[in-house]
Amino acid sequence: MAEKLNFDLVSPDRLLMSEEVDMVLVPGSEGDFGVLPAHAPVMSTLKPGVLEVTGGAEGSSRIFVRGGFAEVTPQGLTVLAEEAIPLAELDVAKLDQSIQDAEEDVADAKDDQTRDAAQLTLDHLRQIRESL
Repeated sequence: MAEKLNFDLVSPDRLLMSEEVDMVLVPGSEGDFGVLPAHAPVMSTLKPGVLEVTGGAEGSSRIFVRGGFAEVTPQGLTVLAEEAIPLAELDVAKLDQSIQDAEEDVADAKDDQTRDAAQLTLDHLRQIRESL
């Protein structure tokens, strides 16, 4: 049996994944990097992007992550994501509608604070859309 990598993906809401996998492609802030079993220890911040898991219990998975940290230790890989959304759970039509609504919110904002909050939401939604 081939060696496997212990992988945990945690968001503030929940533990999304904890299993043995073949490989994980991580969107690091200094560039994407792949983690295989017996990878050298490393720690990296994450940029918004898609984390790709190969060889898990359900085959391959793609998960949008927005910010956080990845740590590789002799025990495996742990990703602590500010936000993590499995791409299989995204409804593109709903996402596009949310982007349109957010654009309207930015345009309709009456003050800078409201506009900044609406712009932040819009930027976040666009990051998710770009990852598809």
